[in-house]
Parts: sequence; structure tokens; C-alpha cells
Amino acid sequence: MRVAVFSTKSYDKTFLDAANAGTHQLIYIEPKLDAHTAYAANGAQAVCAFVNDHLDASTLKILAQQGVRLVTLRCAGFNQVDLAEAKSLGITIARVPEYSPHSVAEHAVALMLTLNRKIHRASARVREGNFSLDGLLGFDMHRKTVGVVGTGKIGLIVARIMAGFGCKVLAYDPYPNAECVATGASYVALPDLLGNSDIISLHCPLTPDTHHLIDAAAIKMMRHGVMLINISRGAVVDTRALIRGLKSGVIGSLGLDVYEEEENLFFQDLSNTLINDDVFARLLTFPNVVITGHQAFFTEDAMQEIAKVTIENITAFEQTGNVPHAVSVERLV
Repeated sequence: MRVAVFSTKSYDKTFLDAANAGTHQLIYIEPKLDAHTAYAANGAQAVCAFVNDHLDASTLKILAQQGVRLVTLRCAGFNQVDLAEAKSLGITIARVPEYSPHSVAEHAVALMLTLNRKIHRASARVREGNFSLDGLLGFDMHRKTVGVVGTGKIGLIVARIMAGFGCKVLAYDPYPNAECVATGASYVALPDLLGNSDIISLHCPLTPDTHHLIDAAAIKMMRHGVMLINISRGAVVDTRALIRGLKSGVIGSLGLDVYEEEENLFFQDLSNTLINDDVFARLLTFPNVVITGHQAFFTEDAMQEIAKVTIENITAFEQTGNVPHAVSVERLV
């Protein structure tokens, strides 16, 4: 099967080629997929897309006109896809429902430790010959209260790790996870979690219900000086409200691996370019903010699994017309 792979980086090609082993014809396309670049898929029966590709109605129509019948996402999220339009056009949507929840969970904890012990600032100081400890004071994670919002596979692992630190874990999820309770976590209402947590870590998908879940009203409920971590989706938080929270001191430290407008920033080298996003630029001015460029998933283990499942989706569709990891308006697998 001929597959147009969009938003391609060198590491994507490395892992996909290894998993594919020559089974399919993979055409690597560096630009993101949208209505302007969709014509590059001409001649392909399938498209492989990533997290910031635009699979709205206009893009899907162009793909369908060119004969594309499968869009396989090499990510778990699918909020970038117009599922209703895909159904009407007869395009099957597949995804990688999980790859390495440990990679994402461990990155969340890495952000916590970096912010708490000021590792980013300490490292920069030492490189300049400054060995002063002023301004680097942290706190023991032991006995602190950690709020985990969203207790699927990733949130569950975060809860387990934090329990291992000796933290009290509070959890919020519309669908409580018995495994999370087994770690010692207590499910509470979201306002209770926000008001009683020293650290809050977000692990929920982006849906209409979770869009700007953390807004100005939610921040007002938080403890003064709270640490907030978001490695879920950028729009789960209202970034402008975060900035106001940082300025007021309610948010004592902030760790982000995602950003609302990241599609114009992340996964590319802009080191010689002026960043025109004033909101993002303002975030970078705070010494108590650490931002990584959507790299929580980026481990060798996770990349191998993403490539393997992506190729499995393509092969199954070619052989049977179905995929093992379909996502549609009617059901999520």
C-alpha cells in the first residue's frame, strides 16, 4: 500500500522503516498535513498523520478525492480529526491508543523534580561558574499532596510513582479507576483536588468538557504557590489565565510539555527565528516555568511501539478493510 507520511522528521523515518521492513511504500513528507498540503498525497491509498496535522472537513475532502481511504494517526489523540466528516466520506481513522504510558508519566515527574529543585537554573549557573545556592531552595516531595486529573493509563502510573515518593494522592476522573484506588489514591471532586493539592498534574484528553478545564475560576480554587504540570493537551488550560496565576503567585511553578498554539512552534528548529507568539514569549520570561516541546512521548520504547502499531493498522486495512485500532463517532477502541 502507498502511504503518504506527513509531518515527517528523521526519527519518524528511522522507526517507521524498521517496523515496515519494506511491506508498504512509505512516502515521507516533511510539511504538516492541511488543506494546502493534502495534494501531496496524490496517488496514496493511505495517509499517516501526527498530532498537529489538520484533518478538518476541507482536508479530508481533498484526501478522499485523491482516493485516500485510510488515515492512520501515529498518536493517541484524535481531537484534530473531523470524525463525522471522515465517516461521511468513507475514510477509516486509526490511531495508536497507547505506546508507552510510562514515557509520558515519567516526563511529568521529571518536570516536577526539575521545578522543585530548580535543576534548570542550577545547571545554567554551574556552567557559568556560579555555585551559589541562593534561590534554589526546594521542598521534600515526601508527604506532599499530589492531585492527578485524569486517571487513565498515564495518570495511573503518575499516581503510582507519586505514592512511591510517599505523597498523598488525590484523583479526579469522571470514570474512577479501581487500580488507582489500589495505589492509595482518593477520588475527590475537582474543586477539592484543586484546593488541597501542592502539585497538580493533568492527564486528561482534550474534549469539549475539558477545553480550558483549568481556567481563571479553577486557578482561584488552588493553593497559593501550587505547582501545575500539563502534559496532556495544550487547550486543557487557558494559557492567559496561567500567566495571571503566575503573576499573582497562586501558581508557584509551572511545567508544560504542550501549548494551545504549539502547532506553529513545536517539532521544528526556530532558534534563528523571531517567535511572534506574545503569549508563549511571556511564559518564557518566568524563571519558575519549564517548557518542553511536546517530547513526553519521545523515548526509544515509545517510538518503536508507535511505528509497530501504525504499520499494523496499515497492513490490517490493506488485507481486510478494517483496522485493529479504529476511532469513529460511534466507538473508540
